[in-house]
Amino acid sequence: MALFDLPLDELRTYRSSSTEPEDFDAFWGKTLQEAREHDLSARFVPFEIPLKTVAVHDVTFAGFGGHPVKGWLTVPAWANSPLPTVVEFIGYGGGRGLPHTHLLWASAGFAHFVMDTRGQASTWGGGDTPDPVGSAPAFPGFMTRGIEDPENYYYRRLFTDAVRAVEAARSHPLVDSARVAALGGSQGGGITIAVGGLVPDLAAIAPDVPFLCDFPRAMTITDRAPYREIGNYLKTHRGRTEQALRTLSYFDGVHFAARGRAPALFSAALEDQTCPPSTVFAAFNAWAHEEKQIEVYDFNDHEGGGPYQQAEQLRWLPARL
Repeated sequence: MALFDLPLDELRTYRSSSTEPEDFDAFWGKTLQEAREHDLSARFVPFEIPLKTVAVHDVTFAGFGGHPVKGWLTVPAWANSPLPTVVEFIGYGGGRGLPHTHLLWASAGFAHFVMDTRGQASTWGGGDTPDPVGSAPAFPGFMTRGIEDPENYYYRRLFTDAVRAVEAARSHPLVDSARVAALGGSQGGGITIAVGGLVPDLAAIAPDVPFLCDFPRAMTITDRAPYREIGNYLKTHRGRTEQALRTLSYFDGVHFAARGRAPALFSAALEDQTCPPSTVFAAFNAWAHEEKQIEVYDFNDHEGGGPYQQAEQLRWLPARL
């Protein structure tokens, strides 16, 4: 695969053409207010696991609509006082999986809260959180579920779950609520950017090759899934492009980035056709906080930096937490 997007010097100044809805803040304010009318009901049940270095809790909390959402909270076995905490969101199609697959951050001395992804987790990872809300006709996948109206769009529910996940993590006595960071890769990176725009007091965010950014460009520059789901939907539902773009504008990482108030560490891969680098740079260039950096992996596809980016996160996050 060759480089296919803008040259790097143009990426560093690229700006999205995505139009922000006039009622963007009102929409999300109302959405979160409605979610908070349900008691958070965060429950942390000790989970037996034959590991000596960590302790794990099976988590349930109320997300969008009060629906139960699952997660794992993993802490170092020696922890007896509040810790800096990483809240992690999962990539497209995946779920929280098994707790022994999430040992990195607890091994580094952090509390680690990983959120399950409603309705997904049947492509890889496995999970335990259904999505009880249906939608109008949609192309298989999640990108067009409810795309006829922002009130019904799938990612309204998922982004709300993610904000509530931060609130659930902060409710645990081993979490230092003033030292919480959000991170994730691909879809998890897109969710991270949304949370960074909706939660005003995070200590840091670290979206890795993020998805769900700059929809107008993403829909036309790549034919790779998941963005292609939108094109396949519009190929059948002719004449609904404007309507779809309006809905997607409420969920575009570019607009959440404009509200980002925390230091940020992004990454992009220049051969990434799943989350094209211009769409990542669109969100990075819009990120409002002055402390931000982006790691660029020249000859990588959607795997991005992989363990190298994790190593960079391990170096970068402690100074912000």
